[in-house]
Amino acid sequence: MSTASTFADQLRTWRNRRRLSQLALASDAGLSQRHLSFLESGKARPSRDMVERLALHLAVPPRETSALLVAAGFAPLAETRAIDHPEMEIALGVVEMILNGHAPHPSIAVDRHWTLLRANAAARFLLASVTPTLLAGPVNVLRVSLHPEGLAPRILNFRQWRSHILHRLSAQVETSGDTELAALHDEIASYPVPPGARPYRPFGEDRHAGIAIPLQLASEAGTLSFLSTTTVFGTAVDIQLSELVIESFFPADAETAAVMTRIAAQEEPA
Repeated sequence: MSTASTFADQLRTWRNRRRLSQLALASDAGLSQRHLSFLESGKARPSRDMVERLALHLAVPPRETSALLVAAGFAPLAETRAIDHPEMEIALGVVEMILNGHAPHPSIAVDRHWTLLRANAAARFLLASVTPTLLAGPVNVLRVSLHPEGLAPRILNFRQWRSHILHRLSAQVETSGDTELAALHDEIASYPVPPGARPYRPFGEDRHAGIAIPLQLASEAGTLSFLSTTTVFGTAVDIQLSELVIESFFPADAETAAVMTRIAAQEEPA
């Protein structure tokens, strides 16, 4: 995310981040290179339509597009309410329904920095072995999953899963320019590999080739294997809600499905 204060500075930062020349961006956005140069130098003031057009061609995320609009003197793209804002309660209620509807399998909701917002019972069960210090205060699910005192010792395909997580996080940093995500990436990359972790297996060398990277966890009931899917609110009118992500984990084999069903049945009140 850019920390530049003026529209000209932010525009130039985003163009450089996307590795585009002024000529290339001007051509894509349908304006002259001279006009774009004036916008980047502050000699010209953009219209709202121009700001949104440039943001579109630069693939600027909604939150950062709002920052561009405000810097140019316009109203933001949409509201940005805190996740604990009273008006967000209805949306979070819908999120909880989605998570609980995924039972007996794990499902979580996270914000743009991978901070845990909500989790269903199955997800909380999987986190039971994590050291309490990682679960105190705001919980970052990527930190919890790969930290030596988190799920890392139980992830049987740790090297493969970490590679998948770091690749995904790198893509987010590239898209958003978010310094907090960049710091999280560097932190996770520095974590040691658990003793006895099996060698890295390139994507495509298992039966899930072409579908997804499985998360394989050791448990008292044997190996649990999950495939994950991501859900976002594509029509959200609040930026905070548009950035909310639901990660749902599906059993990758019949054994995992049976174990999770059995665990859920044991936790149901008599």
